[in-house]
Amino acid sequence: VIKRGQIVTPPVTAGALRGITRSVAFEIAEELGFKTLKADITRHDIYVADECFLTGTAAEIIPVVKVDGRMIGNGKPGPITTRIMARFREMTRDTGTPIYG
Repeated sequence: VIKRGQIVTPPVTAGALRGITRSVAFEIAEELGFKTLKADITRHDIYVADECFLTGTAAEIIPVVKVDGRMIGNGKPGPITTRIMARFREMTRDTGTPIYG
């Protein structure tokens, strides 16, 4: 959840998984100069967020633009999410292992 330029994620004690993609997303956020915080998040926090994104191994970093029929921010991927996604793609392109089928 992103509000006023700060990125907040639930702590692992609240059920968030300790994922590599999640860790890298937060390293990128800090590298880009954004403040990050681990804190409990309510559904209301998500509803009133400026931006929101999810992380996962297969999904990588994906913007969330609607929850429970409610638009998050302006209903489009926000600028912070977009920057984090772009840097993540750049890193995986530069350091990833190609898979040939």
